[in-house]
Amino acid sequence: MTTAETVLAPARARIAADSATVRRRQGFQHGGWFVAPFLLLFVLFVIWPLLRGIYLSLTDANITGAGAGFVGLDNYREALKDPLMWDALGHSAYFTLLVVPCITVLAFLLAMLAHHIERGKWLWRLCFFVPFLLPSTVAGNLWQWLFNPGTGMVNHVFGVDTPWLTDKSYAMLAIVIETLWWTAGFSFLLYLAALQSIPAHLYEAAKLDGANAWHRAVHITLPMLRNITGLVVALQILASLQVFDQAVVMMDFGPGPENSTRTFVQYTLEEGFTSYRVGYASAISVIFFVIIAAVALARMWLLRNRTEEATR
Repeated sequence: MTTAETVLAPARARIAADSATVRRRQGFQHGGWFVAPFLLLFVLFVIWPLLRGIYLSLTDANITGAGAGFVGLDNYREALKDPLMWDALGHSAYFTLLVVPCITVLAFLLAMLAHHIERGKWLWRLCFFVPFLLPSTVAGNLWQWLFNPGTGMVNHVFGVDTPWLTDKSYAMLAIVIETLWWTAGFSFLLYLAALQSIPAHLYEAAKLDGANAWHRAVHITLPMLRNITGLVVALQILASLQVFDQAVVMMDFGPGPENSTRTFVQYTLEEGFTSYRVGYASAISVIFFVIIAAVALARMWLLRNRTEEATR
């Protein structure tokens, strides 16, 4: 390198760095206009309601919004000692424990069937996914009729006389069955897309090595679907903890027999719009938000650790 090039090298580096900075600023200025509508709606419908809810949780506000006084953490202290809140949280957790593993396995099996079947493939895929397109009220009312002891088909088909919707031992199970039928289509679609992305040459090589269908499923299919399974489980946990529509519709907008199907979201709405205690309902909502956020962060932490281990 000549003396002139040695002298000019730092200047060229500074010029290149300044040019890159200018390009980034120009890109942000132009791109900011495209992002601005989303940011505006995000602040208006997510950030502001969240901050407003936290503020209301520190007051004794009622549904009219008049005369709200600051009470500090009293609502949170009351919530932590409220047995009805813990019962509602327990019902939501119990529903989640039943739904998540069942819907994960069911969606995987349906995806495997739709992926490997040869005749009428489009019809099978349509049948598995269509229930997910139904509104929650339609699905809830449909299964409310199916579980009706007198006119429903479930008891007649299986030859039983089970009081599905009037006995606390069966009410939550009925909601779980309806949820599996109604929402499995979404996870089924995720699994089906993942199955179609697995390279065919892996299965061909395994066949040449003498691997049967079981070995191919265990050593190829399941490992290749590990990430999508984690996504399905995470999404189902978050959705199941927030269960509301199907429970309310199937129980005629009530808490179910002996309050056995009252979920956390339902209890929050009852406190806010039935008891008119908006401040207390906001405190419950904040507690629920912390639980949901903890679950989401735990999922991100596990995924990051798994990714780091895979790259080592």
